[in-house]
Amino acid sequence: MTMRRSIQTACVVLLAAAAGWLAHDRWARAPGAEAQPAAAGPCPGGAQPSYWKAPMDPTYIRNEPGKSPMGMDLVPVCPGSAEAQPTGTVSIDPAMVQSMGVRSAVVGHRDLARRIRTVGRVTYDERRVAHVHTKVQGWVERLRVEYEGQAVRRGQPLLEIYSPELVSTQEELLVAARYRDATRQSPFPDVSRGGDALFEATRRRLELWDIREQDIEHLLESGEIHKTLTLYAPTSGVVTHMTVRDGMEVAPNDNLYTIADLSRVWVHADVYEYELPWVAASQRAAVELSYMPGVRFEGEVTYVYPFLDPKSRTARIRIELANPEGTLKPDMYANVTIETEIRPQVLAIPEEAVIRSGTRSLAIVALGDGRFEPRDVELGIDSGDGWLEVREGLRHGERVVTSGQFLIDSESKLQEAVQKILAQEPAAGTPPPEHDRAHDAHAMPAGEHDRAHDAHAMPAGDHDRAPGTHVHPPSAPVEE
Repeated sequence: MTMRRSIQTACVVLLAAAAGWLAHDRWARAPGAEAQPAAAGPCPGGAQPSYWKAPMDPTYIRNEPGKSPMGMDLVPVCPGSAEAQPTGTVSIDPAMVQSMGVRSAVVGHRDLARRIRTVGRVTYDERRVAHVHTKVQGWVERLRVEYEGQAVRRGQPLLEIYSPELVSTQEELLVAARYRDATRQSPFPDVSRGGDALFEATRRRLELWDIREQDIEHLLESGEIHKTLTLYAPTSGVVTHMTVRDGMEVAPNDNLYTIADLSRVWVHADVYEYELPWVAASQRAAVELSYMPGVRFEGEVTYVYPFLDPKSRTARIRIELANPEGTLKPDMYANVTIETEIRPQVLAIPEEAVIRSGTRSLAIVALGDGRFEPRDVELGIDSGDGWLEVREGLRHGERVVTSGQFLIDSESKLQEAVQKILAQEPAAGTPPPEHDRAHDAHAMPAGEHDRAHDAHAMPAGDHDRAPGTHVHPPSAPVEE
C-alpha cells in the first residue's frame, strides 16, 4: 500500500514538472515576451526625431527639444511622417485626401484643336473697288448716274463733260487726217511719213483721254465733232461715293465716282496674340449675323496681317466670302468662327491641373499611397476647351491632381521652407556665434543680480501702506 502511494505521488510530481516546462516554453516563445531594449528616442522603435517643432507655430523648428516662444514644449517630428518626407514631397492620409475632395486625371496623348471665336466687320473687297476720274478739264453737261447707292453695269454711261481742249483735239485729228491723205502720194518719203506721224500722235492723244475706239472711228467717218466727252463705268457694282453734280467744273485730280463690286466681300476679324499660333491661311471660317440666326456664310482665311493693333493687342485676319445676293453689307458686324487644324497625339493635361505663378507652371503629381509631388512643367499650345499641351515635366500615364492642388502645393512649400531652415540650423554642440560669446562674457554671474536686487528691494509690506504714511525705522535696542 505504501509502495502504491509512493508511485502515485511520483507520477503527480512528474506531470506537474512537465506542465510547468511546457508553460514556460510557450511563454518564452510568445511575441513581446522577450525583454525589449530601452527606447533611445521618442519616436516609435526608439528612433530619433528628424527635428522638433512648436505645436502652435510650424515654422518654429529646432534640432533638439526645448520650449517654443509661447512656452510650450516642442513636439518631435518622427522619420517617415508626412512632415519628414523628401523636399517638396507631401504625404496625406487617404481619409484626409477624400475629405479634401482631391481628384486626379491621367496624363495622355490626344488630338488637340482649337475653335477660335471672334467678332468681324464686313468690308469691301479692295481689289473690286474702282475710282472714276476725268483726264481733261471741263464742265459737267449731263449726269447719267445721279446718287450714291445706285447699281451700275460695266460700260454704262456715267456723265458727259464739255471740254474745249477735247473739241480742239478733235479738230486737230480731222486736219491731221486730211494732211495724211494729201501727203500719202508725195514723192518725198519724209513728207508722207510726217503726215502719218502727225495723224497717229493726235489720235493717240484722244485714246489717252479715254475716248473709245468706236467714237474716234465715227469722228473720222462723219467729220462731226462731239462737244462732250462721255465717261463710262469701268466695272459693275454700286456707287459708294459721288462728288459731282450738274454744271460743276471738274479736273483730272477730282474723284468723280467710287464704284465697288459687292458680289464678293471681305470680313476683317481680330485675333488675340495667344491665338495666332493656331491661325493660318486657307483655313475654313464661318460667319453668322446676329439678326439672321441659323444662316451661316462659309468662307476661307486668305491672309493674316503681319502687324498688331497697338491698342487692342490683336492681329487682323481676312476672310473672303461670296455675296451674290448682297446680303452682307459693308460695315456690318458678324460673329466669326475659325476651324483650326488638328494637332494629332499631343501629350496633354487638363487646364485645371496647372498652377500658374507668373514665372513658372506647376502640376501636382499623385505618386500613390497618399504621396504627392509638385513638379515644374513646360506648356505648349492651349486648345481653348480645357486642355494644355505638355512639352516637358510629365510622362504618359502619370496622374496629376485637378482639384485641391492648391492646398497640397501650400503644404509642400511649407515643408520645403522647413527643410531650408533645418539646413541653416547649427548642429548640436556647435559653439555659439561670436556676438553671443561676447554677450556671455559681459553677463553678470549667476546670483549676483539677485543679490543686487535684494539690496535695493522695498521692505515687505511697504507697498501695501496708504500713500503719505510715514514709516519710522525701528528704534535701536536700549542697553540695560
